[in-house]
Amino acid sequence: MYDHILVGVDGSDESKRAARYGLELAARVDASVTAVHVVEQGTLDLTQGSSEASELHEERAAVLAEFEAVADEVGQPIETELLEGNPAKRLTAYGNETDADLVVLGRQGISGVKRRLLGGTTEQVLYRSEQPVFVVPEATESFAADRLLVPTDGSENAARALPHAAELSRIDGGHVDLLNVIDLAEAGGAFNAGGLSSAFVERLESRGREAVEDAAEELRGHNPGAEVRTAVERADAAGSVADRIRTYVENEGVDAVVMGSHGRSNLRRTLLGSVASNVLRRVDVPVLVAVRDDQ
Repeated sequence: MYDHILVGVDGSDESKRAARYGLELAARVDASVTAVHVVEQGTLDLTQGSSEASELHEERAAVLAEFEAVADEVGQPIETELLEGNPAKRLTAYGNETDADLVVLGRQGISGVKRRLLGGTTEQVLYRSEQPVFVVPEATESFAADRLLVPTDGSENAARALPHAAELSRIDGGHVDLLNVIDLAEAGGAFNAGGLSSAFVERLESRGREAVEDAAEELRGHNPGAEVRTAVERADAAGSVADRIRTYVENEGVDAVVMGSHGRSNLRRTLLGSVASNVLRRVDVPVLVAVRDDQ
């Protein structure tokens, strides 16, 4: 499933961690890896003459050389590519041109604001990419897939994550947790003013159990040997679905989250569906986002 992995790098510590993560994953699944660095067009425009442009290219080539050293440490071959232009556009175009199966990026690059935000390039790649994107946060030290979490609401977009979770779970015989989070405040809407009836809540929970059981059946179809657990939980009254997912990740020792880019009710108010976008900002483990067909 993962024959060619593309890693976007910018020389930051975050991208070095992401590169190591991608290289370690590639070593486990016998995939080739290409590290891509894009020289921004705005930076090129500031150079004066061919001499300065040449020096800039040499400087950025040295950035890629650092990742060759990381590849040597991991013991995984790597190819490097130096491109020019808009980083997100060039990276996603290169992924299409080379038939990459997966893109790996750091959650925050050198231009990111030091808050719980995605780097601009990372978010633009998530929006544009035709390949699944693995977003690796700053705290990640190495690849692990002993326990994976797949949030699901039963939608087709959520189901796009299941083949990836099945594939990752094969690596170390890992466990897969399928989680449905019920957001009572959102589900109740205007009818929640006087409190939701127990019958209504039970219907939501029943629908959630059906969603995770259907997902479990489909995941086992991809990997019959997968160890699967299912759970249905409620979002805290003052929290959100993403907050509940983060709590589950922390409490259960989850190594990575695998999810669709949109759920059943997410509108394109942000570059991603609101749940996926918020999970990417909140959890401190890698998140693989399986894109939808119409992105």
